[in-house]
Amino acid sequence: MKTVLVVDDEASVRDSIRMILEYEKFTVHFAEDGKTALARVRSVPYDLILLDIKMPGMDGMKVLEEVKTTHPHIPVVMISGHGTIETALEATRMGAYDFLEKPLDRGRLIVVVRNAAEFKRLKESLEAGDVILGESERIREMLTLVERVAPTDARVLVSGENGSGKELVAKAIHRLSKRSAKPLVEVNCAAIPNELIESELFGHEKGAFTGAATQRLGKFEYADGGTIFLDEIGDMNLNAQAKVLRALEEGKIERVGGNKQITVDVRVIAATNKNLKDLIAKGLFREDLYHRLNVIPVQVPPLRERREDIPLLADAFASDICQRNGMARKSFTPEALKKLQSMDWSGNVRELRNAVERLVIMTPGKAIGPEQIELNVGKGKKVTEGMVAFTGTFQDFKDRAEAAFIRKKLEENDWNISRTAEVLDIQRSHLYNKMKKFGLEREEKG
Repeated sequence: MKTVLVVDDEASVRDSIRMILEYEKFTVHFAEDGKTALARVRSVPYDLILLDIKMPGMDGMKVLEEVKTTHPHIPVVMISGHGTIETALEATRMGAYDFLEKPLDRGRLIVVVRNAAEFKRLKESLEAGDVILGESERIREMLTLVERVAPTDARVLVSGENGSGKELVAKAIHRLSKRSAKPLVEVNCAAIPNELIESELFGHEKGAFTGAATQRLGKFEYADGGTIFLDEIGDMNLNAQAKVLRALEEGKIERVGGNKQITVDVRVIAATNKNLKDLIAKGLFREDLYHRLNVIPVQVPPLRERREDIPLLADAFASDICQRNGMARKSFTPEALKKLQSMDWSGNVRELRNAVERLVIMTPGKAIGPEQIELNVGKGKKVTEGMVAFTGTFQDFKDRAEAAFIRKKLEENDWNISRTAEVLDIQRSHLYNKMKKFGLEREEKG
């Protein structure tokens, strides 16, 4: 049950808000003035504050300033019977979530309070970097599985497309596990050159190879007592796979260039955007390692298979981006949300968030409509279209051009990462990071 603090010097307003919110199952507390409000905020973890601007003594703007200094995570909705655009903008600049005018409209009040209370939860999760947003059946089923497996030490193999949220699943499992007080160590197997992957995972002794000037601990040792997340496990070479298998079977590792067995207590979560069974058939992935990792399989659905979550995701991202940039709150029109739901999103949630950030920054007003999506995102059109007429920042233009160039080279080389990296004369890991940054992913045919 959410707890709301209503700060207003008019008893009739407090009573009216109390009746509306208690009917909606909120717990409602009151304060008649600013000093009382601040005292209560110090002792109660409120989910939301409704704050009148005009009050005797300390006015609402001063209270807002104090709350945002000491409790910045609490959303504050300002209320005024003498509202002006200038006052609303100033309150938003100071960190207010929204602005309501008296006399209060019941429907508008309920919507704003619900959204603001939920935004607090989402913002805390977004800042923690471990949120899984969604209310679709596919997401609920996945979260039920995550909650069931998390308290155990079972190994988990997370499968899903690029940008679908595999890393968030790993973080959620670790956070809900008995190992949560220990580290979650992440390893991006695709971003590490083959010749360095073993050293990265297991460490090395001084002089083990050219450049090994000192002893170095590996990721498995850093994760001792906690969890290691092997992202893009399908890109790991066979030699490293053999050593990972041994570590899983024996609970021991050996540094490169060393001969000492080191005992480690590590839970392994692996993730892949590839079909590991296909790689096994091609001799590129060890079948015994696959079975060791795939104790509990978790499939993350692509965004196109849970389109009903797109409005929630888009609104949450927009709210977070506005707050982080000190911008007035912006929201999507119903028509815009329908348009977002109709789009392909081959880059999944990551691509959607990037698009929402672009829309928030480029939309001049408070409402983001379908015309802004056409102008700044488009529907199925290449990034290169309309670039000459683009009116954004120079950095955004450069990012668009770079993404279009890399995509073209990937297509020319049938999305072979190693060959494309050679053509571009950059490291394979650098190309992978660029692809992740721009949400570049091969589109399925048919």
